[in-house]
Amino acid sequence: MAIEKEKKTCGQVMAEWREAIWNPRTHQFMGRTGSSWALILFFYLVFYGFLTALFTLTMWVMLQTVDPYIPKYQDRLSVPGMMIRPKTDTLDVTFNVSNTETWDRYVKMLNDFLEPYNDSIQAATNDACRPGRYNEQPDNGVLNYPKRACQFNRTALGACSGLNDPTHYGYADGRPCILIKMNRVINFFAGANQTMNVTCAAKKEEDAQKLGEMVMYPPNGHIDLMYFPYYGKKVHVNYTQPIVAVKFLTLEANVDHYVECKINAVNIATTDERDKFAGRVAFKIRVNRD
Repeated sequence: MAIEKEKKTCGQVMAEWREAIWNPRTHQFMGRTGSSWALILFFYLVFYGFLTALFTLTMWVMLQTVDPYIPKYQDRLSVPGMMIRPKTDTLDVTFNVSNTETWDRYVKMLNDFLEPYNDSIQAATNDACRPGRYNEQPDNGVLNYPKRACQFNRTALGACSGLNDPTHYGYADGRPCILIKMNRVINFFAGANQTMNVTCAAKKEEDAQKLGEMVMYPPNGHIDLMYFPYYGKKVHVNYTQPIVAVKFLTLEANVDHYVECKINAVNIATTDERDKFAGRVAFKIRVNRD
């Protein structure tokens, strides 16, 4: 004959729970005495303290091997890439001459980018270097930090400097300016002691006539050797990389123009089809007129 299990009242259940949390007879909290809890807390304090000390020591030892100025490991690019300003996600510069809102953002990008190139800022922070030769600054056993940078004055960009027309850079009259810069590579001697320049052309020869006439600033798209080598962000403070500007004078309106600009230098190859930005940059420009 089965014996019916006695049901506990709600009060009995609550009393058992209270005793499980705090037992006044054995002075145990959640099944452990004060000394037992103290030993457990002490163990974890020592254990995690040891892990923290070990991690801190490991990080300290690692940091002793790292130079704060020169990256220990560099993804040394054999060929520096190139980029344009104003920069868009798809390298597509499209605007309507009569609609200010379509090119206002391009003008703002150019103004922000060129602000550090103002002649007054360059004169105050950078050196007037001798053109035609590298600006080498070896340490010679003693840390030569920070490295001095050469001046690149905004006025060198002529009609694309924005100094005479800071509100439109030619976009208001359909003769826009595009700035071209070469990406920085630490300790790279661009040009191999020979002159170099940037040229731009239509990607397809048959489209050259539609692209029309262009003018380059500085003249001939020249990039001087004095802006190289680049020693790194922390070492080469105030460094402002050289820029070349191209101004499109007679773009055919309402047509997509595909343009490729490349740097012509002895030690910079521009024919690697696997890397579309190696020593060159391609972009689309379209000027719409109502």
